[in-house]
Amino acid sequence: MTEPGSTTVEIFGREYKIRGVANSDYIKTVARYVDEKMKEVSQSSALPSQDRLAVLTALNIADELFQQREASSAGLSTIERKAESLISLLDEGLSSEG
Repeated sequence: MTEPGSTTVEIFGREYKIRGVANSDYIKTVARYVDEKMKEVSQSSALPSQDRLAVLTALNIADELFQQREASSAGLSTIERKAESLISLLDEGLSSEG
């Protein structure tokens, strides 16, 4: 099992020490994403407090996640329907050969 490490990142002008087993580059990539989202939210809001900014950013990121899950689920349903259709066609073709 991998031992937890520590990575220092900067998000919205503040440094945070993140402890975890994830790769340091991955942690930095995630932190950069959060930093970018916080900057986007701060530009579209009238100077919200740090707490409010963090919550609004978290809501935006959660919304992206939920939309992605929904799109992924819809894509899987389409794939499942097509696979079932192909299986039926194969079954019909094999039964007509027999």
